[in-house]
Amino acid sequence: MNTLLNKKKEPIDKLAAASGRSLGGEALRRMLRSPVAITGGAITGLFLLLAIFAPLLAPKDPLDRSLQDQVQLGRGIIPGSMPGYPLGVDDFGRDFLSRLIVGAQQTLLVGVLATVIGVLIGVIIGGIAGAFGGWVDTVLMRLVDVMLSFPSLLLAISIAALFANPSQWTVILAVSMVGVPIFARLLRGSMLVQRDADHVLAATSLGVKRGAIVFRHMLPNSLGPVIVQATLTLATSILEAAALSFLGLGDPDPSRAEWGLMLGKASRQFLDIRPELAYYPAIAIIIVALGFTLLGESLREALDPKNRR
Repeated sequence: MNTLLNKKKEPIDKLAAASGRSLGGEALRRMLRSPVAITGGAITGLFLLLAIFAPLLAPKDPLDRSLQDQVQLGRGIIPGSMPGYPLGVDDFGRDFLSRLIVGAQQTLLVGVLATVIGVLIGVIIGGIAGAFGGWVDTVLMRLVDVMLSFPSLLLAISIAALFANPSQWTVILAVSMVGVPIFARLLRGSMLVQRDADHVLAATSLGVKRGAIVFRHMLPNSLGPVIVQATLTLATSILEAAALSFLGLGDPDPSRAEWGLMLGKASRQFLDIRPELAYYPAIAIIIVALGFTLLGESLREALDPKNRR
């Protein structure tokens, strides 16, 4: 009898112990036990370390044209792998491995800044719509619907094409605008749910001012889905920036080492001569995008209250 009671008691004790943990602590525990989350975190962590310490890890100066005399574009000659140059050189005779390593820093800069700008603008729009409701919500959401009616890449191309002189900042701005309607709708929906929550109704009945309710009760409890989406958007931001560079709408500066720019130039001009110049940055972009996607999906599942057991 005691054995049977103990077996029935164990699941209840586990559930009670789990309910005593915070949502963040429980999510971290589940992610540390998930092979998908560990894989995504490892890829993302290595990419961040590579981007941070890129100038120290690059074996050569990425701007040094030491082998330019060996490049003969007219004859279709761009030296490949050789001693001291494991991945060969580019069309200017610069060490391609060094440029690939330093390019991680520029790629991270584009992805992070585009995501941050998109989150900030989206949070402002979604926060105002969710806090005020009424005609304000209607006007802002119709604007968001117009932006969502365009395919993401087409919207980014349209915005980038508006600038007469493309640069790295035009790419960042174009990519960031793609995420604005997503973050706005996500936050607005979360805040509408929070508006009917018990703690918000209690604060309203006690006479707490609307501003305090929005910033202290509704907004902090609505940012979880936005943070998860921001992790996933980092991957798409890198891919969309690479697509703009591939289409010739990115930064035209040939001295800048950035994966999307390297992929676009190599794919358009040197695919028949040295296809490796396109393969290496393409593989790097795919791996990093996969890492952010795995990490974001794992974070979304870990923070979902339905998965708490």
